[in-house]
Amino acid sequence: MAVLRILLLLAFSCSSMAQPFPSRPVTLIVPFSPGTGIDILARVIAPKLAEKWGQPVVVENKAGASGNIGTELVAKAPPDGHTLMVTVNTFTITPSLIKSTPYDVLADFSPISKIALATYCFDVNPKVFPANNMQEALALIKQNPGRYFFASPGNGTPHHIGMELIKLRLGLNATHVPYKGFAGAMQDLIGGQVHMMFTLVHSSIPHAKSGRIRILGVTGTQRSPQFPEAPTFREQGIDFMDDVDAWYAVIGPAKLPAELVAKLNADVNSVMALADVKQNLLGQGLIPVTSTPEALAALIRSDVPRWAKVIAEAKITVD
Repeated sequence: MAVLRILLLLAFSCSSMAQPFPSRPVTLIVPFSPGTGIDILARVIAPKLAEKWGQPVVVENKAGASGNIGTELVAKAPPDGHTLMVTVNTFTITPSLIKSTPYDVLADFSPISKIALATYCFDVNPKVFPANNMQEALALIKQNPGRYFFASPGNGTPHHIGMELIKLRLGLNATHVPYKGFAGAMQDLIGGQVHMMFTLVHSSIPHAKSGRIRILGVTGTQRSPQFPEAPTFREQGIDFMDDVDAWYAVIGPAKLPAELVAKLNADVNSVMALADVKQNLLGQGLIPVTSTPEALAALIRSDVPRWAKVIAEAKITVD
């Protein structure tokens, strides 16, 4: 009887392990508010994944605490693939800004795939900062240390940290003016209250096309597909801005089985390859990309110390 009971338990265990994924609805956690780039991505891919998996894929916005609330939920979720996260590379920056982050970026997650990126650019108001390219901009700043002001949507935002990287590497002295969000920062750049800003390309294009601001340089190894008129930083002799971008990814809780990670990666990547998904995202300023889980894990491992160094050297603190 005891032997029979053990055999029955083993059979039940094996049948449970063999249960196909997904066996119920999948939740895509977005750790920021609706309308953000992450939210847009999640809502574009969710119905496509639902078609592929034959189960509902529900997007849940769990905003707050600089993304920590939603990210912690994923870190503590069961490792069965039914709770995943669509996030952005502030995921690798936040732990250096908020020391009490309730999770370990490197230990508590299973990287699945990179899914999109957005490039950054250096904007100026030509009425108050008459530079036509990055070399002219650098010369003006160096000739007038502390005189020029750059805006950002807030202390510790990627816009702020990216500009601090430029300052540190090129020995510049420009004054940071943090705003409570992007809209106010861009409004004052257009109005000439501040001289420059490091921000996402797609959010700058309408103002650049109207002539209210000038895009002097863009990040990336190639010119932006959204605004090819602007040269890259590298084209202008600045060689450390190729991979300064906003990358977006799908990530799950730690200890996801390797075969499940492989399936999730294949399914997510196949969705990102769909023509209508690509067209939708490009129209919203996001460049569709894919990766292996291993490549995403390596990116996360390199990004954490990279941005920690900039944050420490520039003495950046959050409000």
